[in-house]
Amino acid sequence: MAPQHGPRRARIAFSDSAAKQLESITSEAEIHALDRALVVVSVDPDVGEPIPGASAGPQLRQYTDDVEQVRVLYFVTALRTVAVVAYIEV
Repeated sequence: MAPQHGPRRARIAFSDSAAKQLESITSEAEIHALDRALVVVSVDPDVGEPIPGASAGPQLRQYTDDVEQVRVLYFVTALRTVAVVAYIEV
């Protein structure tokens, strides 16, 4: 019998501006906190709250981890395979 696997995770990608923000993070604690938040988003892309507003494209969402003090703005691709991070606040 083949092993059972859980649901497939969404891949995380970064917009250019989020990638620049990522480069500026130097603290090990901040990197760990962000990594934890990104794992949550990759496992369940619907975890974040939709951000209201007119959207011609994908719905922008916000995930906030109050314990780790991390906020991530992202959207999920149509096939739900990639979560594109647009903004990071650690």
